[in-house]
Amino acid sequence: MSKREEIQHRLEELRDAVPELKGVLLASTEGLPVAHSFANPADAQRVAAMAAAASSLGRRVSESLAVGTLAEVCVSGTDGHMFVYLAGARAVLAVLGPSDSNAGLIHLEARNAAQAIGQLL
Repeated sequence: MSKREEIQHRLEELRDAVPELKGVLLASTEGLPVAHSFANPADAQRVAAMAAAASSLGRRVSESLAVGTLAEVCVSGTDGHMFVYLAGARAVLAVLGPSDSNAGLIHLEARNAAQAIGQLL
């Protein structure tokens, strides 16, 4: 299996493990989509850019507050969540879920996926 296929497989496993997810995406830290699983593929460009920006801001906040290396960023709204996890040094994993999703399960599965993907890159 190629690296790209393995990454896509990991994203699909994450979607299977947490069925209520609206989408998952791996993006470069520059904001370019690498792989994704969305119902609407047009969302990938927009989500990739926002996930990279959230990650960049999170890194600056972590450094400024001296709380250690950034691990993840959470954006919660009334209608849903976006969790962004570092996936190695050059990528971020974005996970979108509805407001009533199980955040604990998402964190458990997505952290494992981000770590596994980070090792592939």
